[in-house]
Amino acid sequence: MASESESESTWTWKQNKRFENALAIHDEDTADRWHNVAAVVGGGKTVEEVKRRYEKLVEDVKQIEAGLVPLLDYKEISRCRTKAE
Repeated sequence: MASESESESTWTWKQNKRFENALAIHDEDTADRWHNVAAVVGGGKTVEEVKRRYEKLVEDVKQIEAGLVPLLDYKEISRCRTKAE
């Protein structure tokens, strides 16, 4: 059986997008929210896996809002790419 960190690292881009969309559709007031989200994500993701993913997302947002995560300067990145070409 995969460990928690292994199962967290196996989310595909599509599963992550499905997860985000499912959260928008199935809000906190939705009955069986986590079962619904897991069903939308697919790929055998369990209720516990989607809950852990949500908790990590909430923590990430809190850190970003607290200014603890530096945001990328996309203008600078674009200038660097232009100079390199």
